[in-house]
Amino acid sequence: MSAADTTTAKVPPVRQSPPSGPGAGAPKPGKKPTNGGGGVPWLLLAPCLLVLLLVLGYPIVRLVTLSFQHFGQPQLWGFQEAESAGFSNFAKILGDSEFWTVVLRTVIFTVGAVVLTMVLGMMIALLLQKVSGWVKALINIVLVASWGMPIIVATAIFKWLFDADYGVLNWLLSRLPGVDMIGHNWFASGPQGLAVIMLLVVWGAVPFVVITLSAGLTQVPKELEEAARLDGAGAWGVFRFVTLPILKPIIVMLTTLSVIWDMGVFPQVYVMRNGHPEAEFQLLTTYSFDKAFVVNDYGTGSAIALVTVILLLGVVAVYMRQMLKIGEVE
Repeated sequence: MSAADTTTAKVPPVRQSPPSGPGAGAPKPGKKPTNGGGGVPWLLLAPCLLVLLLVLGYPIVRLVTLSFQHFGQPQLWGFQEAESAGFSNFAKILGDSEFWTVVLRTVIFTVGAVVLTMVLGMMIALLLQKVSGWVKALINIVLVASWGMPIIVATAIFKWLFDADYGVLNWLLSRLPGVDMIGHNWFASGPQGLAVIMLLVVWGAVPFVVITLSAGLTQVPKELEEAARLDGAGAWGVFRFVTLPILKPIIVMLTTLSVIWDMGVFPQVYVMRNGHPEAEFQLLTTYSFDKAFVVNDYGTGSAIALVTVILLLGVVAVYMRQMLKIGEVE
């Protein structure tokens, strides 16, 4: 065979193997992949949704029904049929000045408790970042223990601390020069008594806020903090321009949950006032309870409770809007 024949010899075509890279087997543009398991998540969620429907759905439907009815003891015992009241229950409470006083008192109580909880929780969480490991572990144990304490037990402890005759707080304050608090009754007036109850609510809510914010602070990049310090930012500047923006989703969540919990405060007031809260101690929850189970006007009590639910739904709507705005920024 000559050199010419060698150079012109035909080479058999090389058979290429199918691609095996990351994009192998990807569907062509314009074709949607078929997904046969679209109903699996709903199937797995079905038991939870069913429980929520039974536990929350029926009470809410019953609450709405009662709020539009004349429903008292005769209807409760079956002696009379429930009569439709239309919007008369709502007209009665919305036209009552006492109701609006209770609403204003509830809002002030909620705002004070939430602000105090968030400020104290943030301060303690920031301080925990500066202490040693064993001190942090000890404080976390104390926080979890106080958080897990039953509300009835915590209320009994606070009643003893602020007792007029045997209270430790009055004794400690009386030790200060020129202060005489022996025999001082903290529940003689509504503002002082509600301030004590607010401290009780804050004491029970701070541990959850501290633990959650402490977990969030571990996600703040140290490089950003160092860069801010190199640019001349002080401790407040680092917190305001670095730490706070990163913690904003957590703060919004905690604030919303705190508003919902503090607007729904009931056992603290009820137990602290021995089951009979005076008019100046009434919040929306206790006011609705008294109208329903003390006065036996279940329609009016349900209407007050429904208004409270609507107010809470407004808080949830603000929370969802804030979270959507944060998601758009990210």
